[in-house]
Amino acid sequence: MLTANSPPPPGTWARLRKNPVAVAAMVILAFIGFMAIFGPIIFQTDPHTTSKDQFQPPSAQHFFGTDNNGRDSFARVLEGARISLLVGICGALISLVIGTTYGLVSGYAGGRTDAAMMRFVEILYSIPRLIILILFTFIFDKHFKTWLTAQGYAELVGYSKIIILIVTLGLIEWLTMARIVRGQVLALKNLQFVTAARSLGQSHTRIIFRHLLPNLGGIVIIYLTLTIPAVILDESFLSFLGLGVQAPQASWGSLLSDGAQVINPVKSYWWLLFFPALVMSVTLLALNFLGDAIRDALDPRARR
Repeated sequence: MLTANSPPPPGTWARLRKNPVAVAAMVILAFIGFMAIFGPIIFQTDPHTTSKDQFQPPSAQHFFGTDNNGRDSFARVLEGARISLLVGICGALISLVIGTTYGLVSGYAGGRTDAAMMRFVEILYSIPRLIILILFTFIFDKHFKTWLTAQGYAELVGYSKIIILIVTLGLIEWLTMARIVRGQVLALKNLQFVTAARSLGQSHTRIIFRHLLPNLGGIVIIYLTLTIPAVILDESFLSFLGLGVQAPQASWGSLLSDGAQVINPVKSYWWLLFFPALVMSVTLLALNFLGDAIRDALDPRARR
């Protein structure tokens, strides 16, 4: 068991580097992130430029072919990577902050406070997430656009739905994190280093964030890597249904929706569905494998 303010376990990074699956996952994620950020600059592609080259198959000029408007699908997939990864990472970070804080307070308080806070979590679990996402999107989108315009941020009006998606997904995905953190705190709060901190007269806030939180670093990092793909999947599902990212912007979900509409028995433009699905699947698999590898590297039994 770790003690208060203890350094990271020795050999964790070395064990992670020796895991070929972890190394492959990190390389894949680094490559996809690099291409999402710098790919449009390197290849001089514009995801919104239309042309007469409609439904062109993959070629040296258009790596992933073109869509019904003659737009380069490779550029569209890169834009989808930027938006989907942005939504996934930011949404996961919001859920991380909320869930960790909530779980820390609930587990440390114990008693009736803990019971009441956990009942609230169970109530939220019973509400379908899709309903919450749809309500938030339709209720706040118009008001948020008006507020952005009034504050002089008119250039962000087109991204209002993306911002709402990030915040909403972050506010939904924190429930499991809160329960995990709460369980860890219940096991830690009666150990000697917490008792010593209380004896020294340290405040509850200091004990929670100075002594308990550092001992939760491993589990928090593991669950963060598993929350990112969950948020990406939620965003992609909403965009696939037409409730998320809207044209002319593109996410992996909206690209999959566009590709599914042109798949039919008469003529199949397979590349419009295959490449977004491939890149998205590889990214989600890499994130899940990386989370499992981090969990194994931080496992006390593996350290022994």
